[in-house]
Amino acid sequence: MQKTQDRANSDLSKKNVANRILPSIDFPNDLPVSERKEEIQQALEQHQVIIVAGETGSGKTTQLPKICLAMGRGQDKMIGHTQPRRIAAVSVAKRIAQELKTEVGQWVGYQVRFSDKTGPRSAIKLMTDGILLAETQRDPLLKRYDTIIIDEAHERSLNIDFLLGFLKNLLPKRPDLKVIITSATIDAERFAEHFKADNGQPAKIIEVTGRMYPVEVRYQLKDGLASTTDDDDDAQEQADLPEMISDAVAECMRSGPGDILVFLPGEREIREAVDVLRKPGQATLEVLPLFARMSQSDQERIFRPTTNVRRVILATNVAETSLTVPGIRFVIDSGLARVKRYSWRNKIEQLQIEPISKAAANQRAGRCGRLGPGVCIRLYSEEDFSKRPDYTDPEILRSSLAAVILRMKALRLHDIEAFPFVDKPAGRAIADGYHLLQELGALNEHNRLTQIGRTIARLPLDPRIARMILAAKDNNCLTEMTIIAAAMSVQDPRERPFDAQEASTQAHAKYKDKDSEFISYLKLWSWYQEQYENRESNRKLQRQLRKEFLSPVRLREWQDIHQQLKTLVQEQKWRFNQAEATYEELHRSLLSGLLGNLALRTETTREYEGARGIRFVVHPGSYLHRTGAKWLIAGELVETTRLFARTVARVEPQWIEQVGRHLLQKMYSEPHFDPRRGQVMVYERATLYGLQIYQGRKIGYGRLDPKHARELFIREALVEANIKNPLPFLAHNSRLVREIEHLEHKSRRQDILVDDELIYRFYDQYIPADMYQVATLEHWYKSLSAEEKARLELNKDELMRHEAAGISTEQFPKRLDYDGLSMPLSYHFEPGSPKDGVTVDVPVYVLNQIDPVMAQWLVPGMLKEKVELLLRSLPQRLRRHCVPIPDYASGFVDTVAAEPELKEKPLLEVLIDDIWQQKRIRVKAADFKEETIPPHLSMIFKVVDEHGRMLSSSRNLALLKAEHAPVAQESFRQLLGKDQTTKETLEDNLHITSWSFGELPEILEIKRGRQSMVGFPALVDQGEDCRIDVFDEPQEALSAHRTGLIRLFKIALKEQIRYLSRNLKELPQLGMLYMTLGTQEELQEEIIDCALIQSCLAQPWPTNEQEFNERIKDAKSRFGLLLQEVIRLLQQIMNEWALALKKQHLIKAHKAVYEDIRQQLNGLIYPGFLSRVEYATLQHYPRYLRAVQLRIDKLKNDPRRDEQLMQDVQMLQTKYQRRLAQLKGVRDQQMDEFANLLQELRVALFAQELRTSMPVSVKRLERAWQSMSY
Repeated sequence: MQKTQDRANSDLSKKNVANRILPSIDFPNDLPVSERKEEIQQALEQHQVIIVAGETGSGKTTQLPKICLAMGRGQDKMIGHTQPRRIAAVSVAKRIAQELKTEVGQWVGYQVRFSDKTGPRSAIKLMTDGILLAETQRDPLLKRYDTIIIDEAHERSLNIDFLLGFLKNLLPKRPDLKVIITSATIDAERFAEHFKADNGQPAKIIEVTGRMYPVEVRYQLKDGLASTTDDDDDAQEQADLPEMISDAVAECMRSGPGDILVFLPGEREIREAVDVLRKPGQATLEVLPLFARMSQSDQERIFRPTTNVRRVILATNVAETSLTVPGIRFVIDSGLARVKRYSWRNKIEQLQIEPISKAAANQRAGRCGRLGPGVCIRLYSEEDFSKRPDYTDPEILRSSLAAVILRMKALRLHDIEAFPFVDKPAGRAIADGYHLLQELGALNEHNRLTQIGRTIARLPLDPRIARMILAAKDNNCLTEMTIIAAAMSVQDPRERPFDAQEASTQAHAKYKDKDSEFISYLKLWSWYQEQYENRESNRKLQRQLRKEFLSPVRLREWQDIHQQLKTLVQEQKWRFNQAEATYEELHRSLLSGLLGNLALRTETTREYEGARGIRFVVHPGSYLHRTGAKWLIAGELVETTRLFARTVARVEPQWIEQVGRHLLQKMYSEPHFDPRRGQVMVYERATLYGLQIYQGRKIGYGRLDPKHARELFIREALVEANIKNPLPFLAHNSRLVREIEHLEHKSRRQDILVDDELIYRFYDQYIPADMYQVATLEHWYKSLSAEEKARLELNKDELMRHEAAGISTEQFPKRLDYDGLSMPLSYHFEPGSPKDGVTVDVPVYVLNQIDPVMAQWLVPGMLKEKVELLLRSLPQRLRRHCVPIPDYASGFVDTVAAEPELKEKPLLEVLIDDIWQQKRIRVKAADFKEETIPPHLSMIFKVVDEHGRMLSSSRNLALLKAEHAPVAQESFRQLLGKDQTTKETLEDNLHITSWSFGELPEILEIKRGRQSMVGFPALVDQGEDCRIDVFDEPQEALSAHRTGLIRLFKIALKEQIRYLSRNLKELPQLGMLYMTLGTQEELQEEIIDCALIQSCLAQPWPTNEQEFNERIKDAKSRFGLLLQEVIRLLQQIMNEWALALKKQHLIKAHKAVYEDIRQQLNGLIYPGFLSRVEYATLQHYPRYLRAVQLRIDKLKNDPRRDEQLMQDVQMLQTKYQRRLAQLKGVRDQQMDEFANLLQELRVALFAQELRTSMPVSVKRLERAWQSMSY
């Protein structure tokens, strides 16, 4: 087979030779390389590889292929000559053809991407290095060539390095093949060493020196311009670059005639320089930009020199090598270039501005010595130049190697690690290439080609693009994907001229899509195809495209590439979709190639977090820059001033999961039994390159860890009886466990039920392996015999460690009987839990009637423990009389059991009396430290509605009453309306002006089914008369009855009150002092009410007509005297209050003290205080107010002492205020008494000289607070 192929190639060569007639070959005498022609020919005859290092202008590019042709090469086969750029390949082919006096396509041809201008007679073939590399797949021995010239090798592109390595391996197999490596600036020794012969002899080096004209190099700066990685201070110099260029241009103009070529790093810098150089008054300058993305018409202007106007060409490094700009005498070199570097850490291409190498600088300088002596102005120092690297980093050292690896795998070449590169790639670069191919699914975890890899390797495309097209085949969107893939393979056809930025943006707006810039490509394509099909002529179409700021050349290139992609797809026999693809189909396909460019929007900024923790923003030109998307993919990530995402689209996380399933990192947490699903589950979290795709997803745990899943199933499903519909054995065992647990709660012991571990071991010996779901358990259980099923049932002896002695219904009753009500009790043993202890279910309609005293006694089985702990809280001097304490507590409990009526009193009161009776020791309530009693010895009140649903629960009964007072009252009144007797009584007494309703009972019994409850009747003041009402809370009934009695006494004594009111001479003066609180009329009512209370409402209050009339008779003789007594007391209070207020204003600078005194005064004196405060307490008011004045007087002498004392008071005051707020206006006698204690404490602390009415201290008040029954 091989011999047949060789013979066919030989026959083809002979046919070509017969048709080739050698032209005359001339070598220009003015080119230095012509002088070395014989030396080069001799070296090529003696060596298989030669290195030609020729300076700029030596003529090596055009003359070397002619030298080879002259020595007989290119006869049987072709002379292959590579260039790194298409424009260079085309221009060099035209130049050589011109020198050989032939047409392109005859002796000399070229081949670039999608364009082949060679013929059967072509002896010299110019091509891009990528074309030759592609030919190695079809012709691995390159049998069509006898000579290969690799030009511009110093650029060290990826294709060049791959060719150099390929040729290194090929040369032993093709001894007839000659290779010439050439460039203007080259590390000759390095290449010679790379191509050394088997005998170790390096390749022959020929240096062609001597430019046509000398070039003067001038240095301008002390230090070089900054790169984009420099600090901000250095970067300021780069900001001044346009001005520096302007100065350098002025210097060139002073130095003589000739055009100027300026090398700049990028388009932005060119644009800034254009703005500076096109200043008014510069009519003698034609400023022209030159960069790769320019339209073709703009590029052609560069090669049409003018005669009367000096040109300044502002170029990127596109003008650095074989592309020669005519007429250049001056070069201005910024020393910077925009270089693409691939970050192996961040997986992005970084377009950074970096200092160029010495070789690149010399190449730039060589551009100005073609026509005559030239001048190169370098905008950096000579010292800076000397520190720069000799050569530009090879592309292979700064690129992703995925395409190379894939191609080598497909060609079954050596692994990349063993391939003979001139510069071997870094290990991390190789690893990154492998990683990308694994990301694409082209390689498996062992770095072997997958079916996906074999398929995309057949497509001569970037691996990412190839992967997208393959996915499009599966997702039925090949029609759209080939359009997008072609667009991603060419430069953007949308042009944005310097002077028409806004206009071009508006023109391009019609193609924008709010969700995807890939769809924008489709919109542009659709518009262009419509225009193309309906064109009148190509010229008119081109004019229209330029008007729309679109490049006709790039659009045609897009069309060409699209056609090539269509051909590739058709060759694979893949079908194009006829129906329009959906958004999901298209973007799932794009995702397959862009998983590494996935990003999630941060919550607080417009930044996105990308793969491996990188952060970037959407490019401002994108529609999604403004609207945003939670998840997106980017066609590319480019870093300039910051990291930008270009060509972006919104995607959904579920698509990411589907496409990137092979890359997901999955983590599992919290394995548990799920009763609803009936199996052991685990939470799954998945990330892709550090981005969380989903979390908290429940999946079955059994397939991940069957052994652990079974253990959890037994522990959480069987031992904890956590199955919805338990099997018979489990229901039996659970019932036994609950019974024993109930005993534990009552006895407050956790040592009756055996440990869960023992129950686990019981099940573990019977439950088979791989059992972790209920369905499997049920199926297994049905297969058991009756005897086997019985073995799964536990008995009580197996579950109990010992008997629970003393646990009886008498000691731990199921219900609490109270005033005709029977309320359920429940027990819970869980120290530290709010449910720990005994709980009583209180219907909301009787909430306000529950006496906290009842709760103090708990249940008989818990009383002994509580009494013991109360006795242990006594001081040692008292406690020692009650030892042994357990025995004393037992005796006390027996006494109470024998005399149940004792439980009607507070527990401490009964205990204090018992200690006196038994030991003759005086003990006070404050001696007990009730704060040391554990919470479980305080009853929990669970408020329930009429349906038994819990409304709230707390150990604080007062708080519950305050919180649910309105609901409790409403529920109580609804029940009242259902009791006919009570309803009739209330309706008969709606307007009362005298005691005409008989005796008013203290309580009313109200029936509700088999239970009874009580109500508290009271007189209610209605302004002009009274009515009888029933309340659910005795304190509220007392408060209402008090005001009702006052009204009834006012009506009975109205004549005497009217007379005395007219003769209150002190009233105007008191009214002036009271005016900030109310009117004089309101004060008069307050005075009269206070006097009536003293004369008529002494305890006990009247309960019938006779007692009422006796009080009236009594009051008539005493009322006047008591009224004057009240006025005298009020005068003292108001005068002292006024003095206190006056002094208070003097201490505004002491904000904390001022605020404390303000709150104290507001708590003492407020509208209505005279009739609301007990008269005995009112008599202390003058002393309280004088204490305030004394405190203010002392403040200026020792403010720090006042501050320290105030902290003690405020600690207690805060507790009082918080509790008062919880009561929500419900009057409480204990709180009133504590308020008086607080006032006495203030006297003791701030005005000791006034003395207190009782012993007080901070500690005493703290104990008093703790002893309050809440």
